[in-house]
Amino acid sequence: MTEALQILGLARRAGAVAPGSAATRRSISQGKARLVLMAEDASSAQLDKIRRTMRKRIIPQVLLGNRATLGAAIGKAPITAVAVTDASLAGRLLESIG
Repeated sequence: MTEALQILGLARRAGAVAPGSAATRRSISQGKARLVLMAEDASSAQLDKIRRTMRKRIIPQVLLGNRATLGAAIGKAPITAVAVTDASLAGRLLESIG
């Protein structure tokens, strides 16, 4: 998981993330999201909103760490979800998660 969080930090520095549940849903709706990472301790209501937005789209989704860990990886307060918008970084993240 450490490598995945480092890649996520790199994605943030590259401007290739949409942090937070609202930004994640917007990124999905706009067709920009290449990977959606969600916190394991996120509320089911928030996760359901994100999953409903993804319903007709094929976007990989992964539960990764808790809200605090996910937020810290991108230099933010605890967050529920983050979308990665760069295909190359999304691929590297998926490889590191296994």
